Amino acid sequence: MTGTYVDIAADDGGRFRGYRALPPGGRGPGLVICQEIFGINPFIRETVEYFAGEGFVTVAPDLFWRLEPGVDLGYDGADRERAFDLMQRFDTDAGMRDIAATVRAVRAMPEVDGGVGAVGFCLGGRLAYLAAARAGVDCAIGYYGVTIDRYLAEAGNIRVPLLLHFAMEDQFAPMPTIRTIQDAVSGNPDVEIQLYPGVDHGFARPVSPHFDAAAARLAHDRTLALLRKVLPKG
Repeated sequence: MTGTYVDIAADDGGRFRGYRALPPGGRGPGLVICQEIFGINPFIRETVEYFAGEGFVTVAPDLFWRLEPGVDLGYDGADRERAFDLMQRFDTDAGMRDIAATVRAVRAMPEVDGGVGAVGFCLGGRLAYLAAARAGVDCAIGYYGVTIDRYLAEAGNIRVPLLLHFAMEDQFAPMPTIRTIQDAVSGNPDVEIQLYPGVDHGFARPVSPHFDAAAARLAHDRTLALLRKVLPKG
């Protein structure tokens, strides 16, 4: 791990941390990583490092700081129960304000040369969808976002490229829900939905029992293609 923590000012007072990593050249477009329900844990830190290695100044804000700063959980047992409790208490609107504050902070970083995008997983997939509507990003990508269907009234506010990856065996975002989302965004040329047959929730996380290397690589290739198309200057 070569990343470090930076402080970010919230728009309603207080400060929270974000885990940041720089690309090999020291400069590049910006990227905000929206966490799962397990906090800024090793997977999220590794994801920050991965996208930094692909050329992006990458920051994962601590979106649970209003509940409990520094959440870093595993995926089983008591950690899993705690993560679901945090998700139930999480204020999506406050979290979106923190994502917007992170986007502004990333844009202001001297290392950032280009636009700023957002990528999120699970809870973060929902937040990435909302980032396209609310947070001032130049593009957004969500992996197996949960409860996006509760926020479809905001689909009309999306005016930037949005890519949503969904697992077709996902019980947290089942196919009827995905179809509802598809119908809601069908008239928006900025929104693309990709379906991955035979895989389940968490297919892009290597430590998940549902990890699927081929689907993860395909999704990441599509993600990188969009980021590289939209974010660089010139």
